[in-house]
Amino acid sequence: MYPEKTPAAFEIAAKLGYDGVEVMVTTDPASQDIDMLRRLSDYHQIPILAVHSPCLIFTQRVWGRDPWHKLVKSKEMAEALGAETIVVHPAFKWQREYAKEFEQGVARMQDETDVKFAVENMYQVHMRGKKVVPYAPSWNPLDRDYPDVTLDLSHTAMSRSDAMDMARKLGDRLSHVHMADGIGGQNIDEHLIPGRGRQPCAELLEHLAEIDYKGQIVLEVSTRKSDRETRLTELAEALAFTRLHFAQPSRQQVAGAAHRSGSDIAHRVFSVDSDGTVDGTA
Repeated sequence: MYPEKTPAAFEIAAKLGYDGVEVMVTTDPASQDIDMLRRLSDYHQIPILAVHSPCLIFTQRVWGRDPWHKLVKSKEMAEALGAETIVVHPAFKWQREYAKEFEQGVARMQDETDVKFAVENMYQVHMRGKKVVPYAPSWNPLDRDYPDVTLDLSHTAMSRSDAMDMARKLGDRLSHVHMADGIGGQNIDEHLIPGRGRQPCAELLEHLAEIDYKGQIVLEVSTRKSDRETRLTELAEALAFTRLHFAQPSRQQVAGAAHRSGSDIAHRVFSVDSDGTVDGTA
């Protein structure tokens, strides 16, 4: 919800009819405060489904510098708030000791809790015709044996990966999805609204519906350049797109929604009333 603060995420999620939120722990004090998050969740009646550990570049000092301490704090937060998942990135390459023990350490922590540690697919960076990999032991979860994985479609765009192939190969290990879009071909983690890029967002959602996927799907999209009204419209569009394509085929027929490609959906126009009602026209 950047640049807005954590309370705004709960407010907007409730207004637009989202099922819950994933809390990314950042420099915003509210995102680090279990009691505050519990009050926000209770007030807006929006459950916290997942906690994103502070493992980004700009959150390197949140909860200290020790990456294992960050995971312990994330676990404590998730357990206290009833979240089912902790999203974690693989180590940065310069975190040598952490990277060396990452896979085994996450497995040990997983044995101590029912909350899932879902390691996210990341990306390599293309510079002057060469691939630079900032993550270790690997940016690609297919290279490792993590029992739970987060699949992020903005990251597959940046890494030039085949998102559908990755999803199928992950199989039951795929327990968390960051639904977003990306054009790719540049070193930018875009997190576009689904349907506005080149990733198989609709295809993946329909595949997940077909296999009766039981994991979580979280919209992780960038609206940082938008004003409040535009942000509401974009988040409503993202939610409508996701629900449309994740619906079971029988429900799609009842709703009169024929199979569409991502490019078709991109041309739909959505508006949001002051009460959060979504109006969509083809």
